[in-house]
Amino acid sequence: MIDAQILPLQHKLLQPIARLFVHIDIRADQVTIAGFLIGLFAVPLIATEHYLWALVFILGNRLLDGIDGQVARLTQTTDRGAFLDIALDFVFYAFIPLAFALANSAENALAAVILLAAFIGTGSSFLAFSLMAEKRKLTSKSFPSKGIYYLGGLTEGAETIALFVAFCLWPHLFSTLAYIFAFACVLTTLSRWLQGWHMLAD
Repeated sequence: MIDAQILPLQHKLLQPIARLFVHIDIRADQVTIAGFLIGLFAVPLIATEHYLWALVFILGNRLLDGIDGQVARLTQTTDRGAFLDIALDFVFYAFIPLAFALANSAENALAAVILLAAFIGTGSSFLAFSLMAEKRKLTSKSFPSKGIYYLGGLTEGAETIALFVAFCLWPHLFSTLAYIFAFACVLTTLSRWLQGWHMLAD
């Protein structure tokens, strides 16, 4: 919902780091993979209830996820890089609810499953529309720097990361927050279906 508004600020803040990475010959794909691996450390930490340490790795993942695109734009953007970025992001997003289910299956498992189902709705509608948009040569005015057509909604990247931060700060509220966010994801999915229905009409 707010990704388009914060992207210019994000680019401005991360530009110096991206320039440093380019200067020392670190490639965008390397940043993407490193960010994903760092994010994976959050899973065992959450599962063993070390939530604040997990938050450090979640934020590290998100920081590098912002930098990789900057590095790519300073050097050369590639289809492979865009594919790798979005593919690893979706796996990372799925692992966080899974980790909370492992931490306390009795209280968190059902909420985690429902949230993951909601993530499938937002993710599949996002990627399906992007595929059709590429076929029709459509471009997003709100997200011109993205490697694929970025169809917005109520729950985007910023809201999802805010949710993960809240999970780690208040783990006892995981189920409540997960149910609320899952409902918001359902609304996002429905809105994307509606947008796709109209924008892709013959």
